[in-house]
Amino acid sequence: MPFNIALQFEDGVTRVIPCDANELVSEAAYRAKINIPLDCRDGACGTCKCHCESGTYTQGVYIEDALTDEEAEKGYVLTCQMKPSSDCVIKVPASSAACKTEVASYATKISKINRDSRTTVSFTIEADRPVSFLPGQYVNLGVPGTQETRAYSFSSAPNSTELGFLIRDVPNGLMSTYMRSQANVGDAMSFTGPYGSFYLRPVERPVLMLAGGTGLAPFLSMLLWLKSNPTTQPIMLAYGVNTNDDLVELDTLNALKAAMPNLEFFTVIVDPASGHPKCGYVTDHLGAKDLHDGNVDVYVCGPPPMVEGVRKWMSGVGVTPNSFHFEKFSSSTAGAHE
Repeated sequence: MPFNIALQFEDGVTRVIPCDANELVSEAAYRAKINIPLDCRDGACGTCKCHCESGTYTQGVYIEDALTDEEAEKGYVLTCQMKPSSDCVIKVPASSAACKTEVASYATKISKINRDSRTTVSFTIEADRPVSFLPGQYVNLGVPGTQETRAYSFSSAPNSTELGFLIRDVPNGLMSTYMRSQANVGDAMSFTGPYGSFYLRPVERPVLMLAGGTGLAPFLSMLLWLKSNPTTQPIMLAYGVNTNDDLVELDTLNALKAAMPNLEFFTVIVDPASGHPKCGYVTDHLGAKDLHDGNVDVYVCGPPPMVEGVRKWMSGVGVTPNSFHFEKFSSSTAGAHE
């Protein structure tokens, strides 16, 4: 079986290509009609230098002018000499347009709609082939009957034909109105992608996830992936919403917790009249111990005030995490989760 190589370009576009164990990444890219930077093909010029963010590989022969020992230790590779020994994520220092590749387009059909929540709609679409993406990424979904698109993160695991989404029911929102009152199972729906640099990195230390509202979606994707690719590192999810009606996917989270002994999660509701055991903001219920003296990777997905609130909280605690990844969204921007 070939390995999946995720090529992430500077403009946020990700293309996932197959690459055999005995095949050079540059050759696999060109076979997929993607012109990643390349010149000498002999490991001498450094034109094809990229950064391998995750995965294992071997490197052929190259000279130090093309790739220094220090760069190699930091994960830089020459794709003209790189052969994968696992799935890999590679950052390409060029735009997708410069590499003459387009985002992938998919035609799908709606297979499930759940309107049980008064404020949130979840739905599933079925593609005719498995869709590869990095857990946490998003796509641009076309709103049926219009020329408009809306950006939503996957709430499902990668490499499946069944693709889940979780969206906020925004009053008069274009996708919200369609999903709430017009959508039916079997309706056609198209999307392009995947996009985004908010995705799960290799889990090498404790992970702290903070979700605001439908910002839960990419974390569901990450956790479902981790369920199938276990880690012994502790994972904490703090999930905050405004009202009781906004609290969704608890059955999914409880099932994940039952299957993943290293996972803990708690929920918080802003509304003090909710009667919820934890009220306020998620950071009101976290402490310095949750940052593991900085030996932690922090992921945040929610509205801009939440992301800035988490920054302020970490500054107040006086702990800088090993890494901080975030996705801000609103009802009118990419990653909108409308």
